[in-house]
Amino acid sequence: MRLFGLIGKPLGHSLSATFFNEKFAREGIDARYQPFELDCIEDIATLPAEIEGFNVTIPYKQTVIPYLDELSPEARAIGAVNCVVCRNGRRTGHNTDIIGIRESLDALFAGETAESALILGTGGASAAVQYVLAERDIPYLTVSRNPLRGNLTYDDLDTELIKESRLIINTTPAGMFPDTESAPQLPYDALDSRHLLFDLVYNPRLTRFLRSGREAGAAVADGMTMFTAQAEASWRIWNGL
Repeated sequence: MRLFGLIGKPLGHSLSATFFNEKFAREGIDARYQPFELDCIEDIATLPAEIEGFNVTIPYKQTVIPYLDELSPEARAIGAVNCVVCRNGRRTGHNTDIIGIRESLDALFAGETAESALILGTGGASAAVQYVLAERDIPYLTVSRNPLRGNLTYDDLDTELIKESRLIINTTPAGMFPDTESAPQLPYDALDSRHLLFDLVYNPRLTRFLRSGREAGAAVADGMTMFTAQAEASWRIWNGL
């Protein structure tokens, strides 16, 4: 039986094992997918030797890189990895998040675009979002709790800045199960029907961040399209397709 998995911490929110094990059962694939919650990235050494590939989630999308032998051109450019192939004793890192982000933005834009964007968070998922926005020539600012990491801190987000930023993307775990009532610190009363909100969180699908946008008349996109697209892309990579 082939073995695949997911590394990160915490993993209680993840639907990856359910997604892949249902896929394996449905398609008659002799494989299993299981979570490996690592207390620190150094524990990657404890992964079973027979594992053929694994996904990477918070907080290890960037810190996993020193433990890999190769990177795809996209993963190298982004500086973050969410999919690893284990073959012939070597680990190769890829970034399939960008595939899911592209599909999600295509659906959200519905043929339109955004003049500027705010990216909430500066971790590995944020790096993938920045890559895709740069592809589309959409200027953006990053927001972090740490003033040394982002262009802005949350204290800088006033009504005027929110009104000027049509696209707002949450790449943080705020609102993720089980802490479903948390949300990024924004002046939500500045949102209106012009705004486009995209949350990479997929559990729950309608986060407090997205609910606030919808109540203001904004178009919203949850993280499920991204989750599904990046997972299917990981499967293709693991199988050399």
